[in-house]
Amino acid sequence: MKYAIVILLLIFIFGLKASQGQSNRTGWIFQAEDIHLAEEKLKLFSVKSTLPIQELITEIGISFLGTPYVAATLENGLEEKLVINLRELDCTTFVENCLALARTVKSGNIDFKSFATELEKIRYRDGLRNQYPSRLHYFSEWINNNHKKGLISDSINQNGEKVARTINFMSTHSASYPVLKEHPKLILTIAEQEKALTHTGFQYFPKGNLPSLYQNLQPGDIVGLTSNIEGLDINHTGFIIRKNNDFYLLHASQSGGKVMVADEPLSDFLKPQSKNTGIMIARPVFYIEQILK
Repeated sequence: MKYAIVILLLIFIFGLKASQGQSNRTGWIFQAEDIHLAEEKLKLFSVKSTLPIQELITEIGISFLGTPYVAATLENGLEEKLVINLRELDCTTFVENCLALARTVKSGNIDFKSFATELEKIRYRDGLRNQYPSRLHYFSEWINNNHKKGLISDSINQNGEKVARTINFMSTHSASYPVLKEHPKLILTIAEQEKALTHTGFQYFPKGNLPSLYQNLQPGDIVGLTSNIEGLDINHTGFIIRKNNDFYLLHASQSGGKVMVADEPLSDFLKPQSKNTGIMIARPVFYIEQILK
């Protein structure tokens, strides 16, 4: 009875009908179940708020095991409302939601609105949501921009190798992106962003030197599997966990159809014939000064 009252109150506050997801006055899209899942996890893990964020984020990630893999849940048109969907995840939204939940727990403000605010900060360039191009579509930029925001550290990648790579997959495959197909004028905006990414480049750990790659990894790291597909930077992402004295990927798997721990170690994703060329490392960080602003 108490839970039902809380949910009804939250639905009233956020202007939603419990039976469907809608956008509210803040431009957020979610369902009542997302409120329940977020609040449930925030309460569950609040007793572990003193854990280092890498340990906390791993435990939160494990709590999503079995959640269905669903792609393209963020696509909602040019205006780019904030989609909050904890019921269906792809590799990127899995990482984003776990990071947002962990940061919300660490902040001590364990409510749905605080979680959604963290998620918005993570997902958008400089934390500002302003139509479709403001989303961090390329994961190498996601890493770089969230490093600048102080949410993760990519400094460990300086121990890797610099890659010069033309990034242009979205602008050259615009028909595969519903918003770009419907609003072709945006292709030029995306192309300009890609040009900046190409100019910046990125550093990574090539799969040809696994010992160097492994010695820079830690459990709880976010990794991006870098790509040999023309115009693309990163194929896939997930969290590193340690199992059987080896590193494994905790991820939302398209082939597995759900959030899972990979059956084989990380090195299996980095075989010579794989389309993955290596990894970038994004290490979650949390500084107390961030919650005092």
